[in-house]
Amino acid sequence: MSPEPSDRHSQDTKTALLDAAEKLFAHSGIAQSSLRSITTGAKANLASVNYHFGSKEGLVRAVFARRLHPLNQQRLDLLARCARDDREIPDLQCLLRAFVEPAVTMISSDDTGDREFAKLLGRMLFEPSNDLRALIMDEFREVSEQFTAELSRVFPAASQQEIVWRFHFMVGSLAHTVAGRYMISHRLECLQLTEDEDVETLINRLVGFLQTGWLGIEGEAMP
Repeated sequence: MSPEPSDRHSQDTKTALLDAAEKLFAHSGIAQSSLRSITTGAKANLASVNYHFGSKEGLVRAVFARRLHPLNQQRLDLLARCARDDREIPDLQCLLRAFVEPAVTMISSDDTGDREFAKLLGRMLFEPSNDLRALIMDEFREVSEQFTAELSRVFPAASQQEIVWRFHFMVGSLAHTVAGRYMISHRLECLQLTEDEDVETLINRLVGFLQTGWLGIEGEAMP
């Protein structure tokens, strides 16, 4: 059954608020984006924020959840393909690709919203507040736990501490790739080099870099 016009209007308003907030957060920062500027961009009234999200904090959480939930689900789906049989050790390259592919694909998306969210993620990761750290940890917990568990199977001789640290470095490499995409473009331009990499090439380049870091465990003495 299709929604009543009023329901459709309500959903349109909710989406418009999310879109406006996402864009403002990405360009100005969360703290600097007032509810009035968000509602002006969404062509909505202030009461609509409370109606749909309860508060600005609720709106912030909804902005992140809208894109992080499907992003992380893609990671988990890809991870499941790498680890179909508990008796077999997953392929490292498959695990790394499962982790980076959804995010790298997002920053290269034709969807303006995806690109705006990539900017927001970069701002949040490098200028986080305590509240945002807690938010990201909540959204990222299942992914973190499942990937580190599978990486521990790949490197059974490594300590859990070493696995967690290297996963942390992996997250940082991906975050910098997502947040600082413009930096490499600028650097290549300064060197008069052509930036001709497609999404697949960028994924393979990052996976290769990360794979070298992980394989270094095998040549080190574990504490």
